[in-house]
Amino acid sequence: MRLLSWLRRHGADFRLSLRVTVAGLLTFALAEEFHLAQGYWAVFTAVIVIQASVGGSLKATFDRLVGTLGGAVYGAIVGLLIRHNDAPMMAAALALALAPLAFAAAVNVSFRIAPVTAVIVLLGASSQQSGLLESALDRVLEIGLGCLAGFTVSFTVLPARAHGLLARAAGRSFGLLAELLALFVARLLGETDRRAAQELQDRIRAALTRLETIAREAERERGLRLTDDPEPEPLVRTTRRVRSDLVIIGRAAAGPLPEVVRGHLGPSLGETGAAIETLLRDLGEALAARRAAPSLDAVAAALDKFNGAMAELRRARLTQDLPADETGRIFALGFALEELRRDLDDLADRVGEFARPRRRWFQFDAAAARHPDKS
Repeated sequence: MRLLSWLRRHGADFRLSLRVTVAGLLTFALAEEFHLAQGYWAVFTAVIVIQASVGGSLKATFDRLVGTLGGAVYGAIVGLLIRHNDAPMMAAALALALAPLAFAAAVNVSFRIAPVTAVIVLLGASSQQSGLLESALDRVLEIGLGCLAGFTVSFTVLPARAHGLLARAAGRSFGLLAELLALFVARLLGETDRRAAQELQDRIRAALTRLETIAREAERERGLRLTDDPEPEPLVRTTRRVRSDLVIIGRAAAGPLPEVVRGHLGPSLGETGAAIETLLRDLGEALAARRAAPSLDAVAAALDKFNGAMAELRRARLTQDLPADETGRIFALGFALEELRRDLDDLADRVGEFARPRRRWFQFDAAAARHPDKS
């Protein structure tokens, strides 16, 4: 069972490994068939452009083609203008080729490969004009072949759609957010572990950065009509809003609540934290499985109970003798939880947008069978 669980967790990794292997072997076979002088560049390219999703492979392919074409053309032009027969002239040609291409790569990541391609063209060619042109053309053909083979494999061999990766990445982010909320609630109730919270914040930042990257890949697939899944940006935006709500709760949880307040708010706060934590985890599982969002009734009931306890706290005037910053923390907590309730409603809607109807190989329509003339 542990082995099967491990294989399921790494299923996407195995599929990516298979795609990379197939792309490398296919490109090697094509390079041999076309008798490319340096076919290993085609194989390198095919391996590089294979990404975790079709959208990621599309971006890598585009960047590789743009960078290669730009570097090859510019490197050939520099080589034609500067007769680099000796080391000083070669150094001058390299400087003239690298400076603008490196600047272009710094401005636009699509040109990252351009400086490398220009160096290959200059150093790999002879001082004759025909050698330069042949070297530039060879690089373009090799890289183009690798890009074509790599993207074809990415699109046809167990393709991974970016929306599926997005759903799983967002689901993992929800789990991390649930864990962070549990730490903040524990701190408010008297348990402190700042180190764990800081480590978790770092993991959440990394998870959200990855989520945004996958969302851009999913948007590319939508732009090419490769999928009819919903727009990814609303899901990312709502996830960030939930995280912002937790940041406010974290500020309110700078320390434990005052003891007199903890006695009134503690039970309802613990119940609210547990309900929201469970909801976030359930939302993550539903999103990863592309199921409908779970009900928010438990969270609503817990928050109503917490708001009732807050109202009782005001009526009893238990905060009037507290320092201003302590009172501010208490009411900031109530405000953040209300904002979190609204954002969780939005998040459930976004999860619902990603849900897919359960398909069956055969579905019997009883109504149609009874009334065949209306079918």
